Formats: sequence, structure tokens, C-alpha cells
Amino acid sequence: MNSTHHHRMHTSLHFRNHSTHRVPSNASESLGKGYSEGGCYEQLFVSPEVFVTLGVISLLENILVIVAIAKNKNLHSPMYFFICSLAVADMLVSVSNGSETIVITLLNSTDAHAQRFTVDIDNVIDSVICSSLLASICSLLSIAVDRYLTIFYALQYHSIMTARRVGVVLSCIWAACTVAGILFIIYSDSSVVIICLISMFFTMLALMASLYVHMFLMARLHMKRIAVLPGTGTIRQGANMKGAITLTILIGVFVVCWAPFFLHLIFYISCPQNPYCVCFMSHFNLYLILIMCNSIIDPLIYALRSQELRKTFKEIICCYPLGSLCDLSGRY
Repeated sequence: MNSTHHHRMHTSLHFRNHSTHRVPSNASESLGKGYSEGGCYEQLFVSPEVFVTLGVISLLENILVIVAIAKNKNLHSPMYFFICSLAVADMLVSVSNGSETIVITLLNSTDAHAQRFTVDIDNVIDSVICSSLLASICSLLSIAVDRYLTIFYALQYHSIMTARRVGVVLSCIWAACTVAGILFIIYSDSSVVIICLISMFFTMLALMASLYVHMFLMARLHMKRIAVLPGTGTIRQGANMKGAITLTILIGVFVVCWAPFFLHLIFYISCPQNPYCVCFMSHFNLYLILIMCNSIIDPLIYALRSQELRKTFKEIICCYPLGSLCDLSGRY
């Protein structure tokens, strides 16, 4: 998490260990050319309490999402199962980052023997964070594919996206991401690992962008075809497009919150000694805050975009003694 003492041995995703705890020699020389010592090159301090608080908020919000989807049978659909997977990943990212703050505090204040044990715990946390990041990306991609199928294969959708297939997809996602997270931490000293992580991020974004370009270019034409069918095809298709727009918002927030972190990794690989790159990397703790904010914002997006989910949230939060108060608030 936030690194504050001496060499600040461990930081989130194990990569800070190498990229933000030292000032390269040529960067140090540039201090006399307009940079002040202890300024741009000093790691930005963020209070541990901030990380812990954000972690707790994210934990509560995403547990609420998971419980709501489990409770309401109307939400037992492929899209919401993938959203549930995304909520689990978001929760693990934030809680792990918050937990790592405590680990680093212990790392900087315990004896050598205890530090060795704490480092092992930190490695486990880093592996969880890395696995959760990959699971977040894969869950977003799965939601994108699901929305694509609902729009372009509306009549065959239920035969394609069966509960069994959704379960297999989710199992494969989490199994693969867990293995990848472990391997990434084991071989974290290699630049190849960071390059692989960056490549996976941009590959997934490219796939989602491709789906969206085709989806929104063809959506109007497809909606006209569905409209001529009997029943509520137009209403159903409108709901599918609303789901696609919700996913667009989720992806936009994800990119905004995670882009600085991946830019940090790119700078670490490409220009670790450039003064401007070092200055950017010195704000790593701020990028972690953005990542945790993503986990907090996502449940708010679900609530704002889904009336059914919002209603279930209200039922869970408002216990029976407060039921009348919730009914009153729902009228206004």
C-alpha cells in the first residue's frame, strides 16, 4: 500500500518494490535543474486511514450488491451473474489494498523475523490483487459479450447463455485469473510479467471496443427488425440497450480509474530514469486511491441504472422496523 518509511519495501502489486522507491541517478542530477529535493521525487504520502476507510466502504457496498443479486430471483440472469463476479473482484481489490496498508505498517515496525512472515503475507495479498484485477477485466468483457448476444442474437440468447454455460465461464475466469495472479507475483522481478499484464489490459479493452463499435453501429437496424415481431420485442430490446449503456459507463469508469496505474507500469518499463517519468511514478499512492474509488463507484452505477437492483438494495438496507420510513422515501 502506501509506502512511507526508508526504502518502503513492499507496495501494491509487488511492482512498486522496484519502480517507486528509489530515485535514479540521472533523475537526481536533474534536481538542480528545476526540481526540488523531497518534492516531485518523494513518494506521495496518503494516510493509511484513507486506504482502510475506502476498503471498508467498498466491502460493504459490494457485499450489498452480491446479497441483492442472490436475494432477488428477477436478477438471476447472466448479466447480473457477471456483475456479481465484477463486484467480488472489486471487493477483493479494495479490501486487499486496505489490508496491505496494515501489513506494510507491520513491515516497517517489527523485527527481522516477523518481517519475513509479514512479507509472505504481503505476497499473498499482492497475488489476490493481481488476480482480482484480471477477474475485473474478464468480467467486464463477459458482460460486453452478453450484451452483444442479447442485441444480435435475441431469439437464440436463452439457448446460448444457459445457467450452466455461465457457471463454466465464471469458473474458468476465476481459475485462470487465480493461476495468473500467482505466477505474476512469483515472477514479478521479470519485466516480462509487467509487459504481459499491460498487454492483457489493452487486449481486453480492444476486444470490448470492437464489440461496442459493431454493437452501436448495428443496434438501430436490429431494433427495427425485432420491432416487427409480435410481443414486447421493442421493450425487451430497449432494456438490452440500457444494459449496454450501463456497461459503457462501467468500462469508462474502469479505464479512468485504472489508466494511471497502467501508465505507471509503462513508464517503469520504458523510462524508469527519465525525470518526468519518475515524477509521475512518485504519485503511485494516488493511483491506488483511484483504483479503490472504482470499486466504490461501480455499485453506485448499478443502483442508478437498475431499478430492480435499487429496489432490492432498499429492501435489504431498510429492515422491517424501518420499512415505513423507506416507503416514505420512495415516494419522493
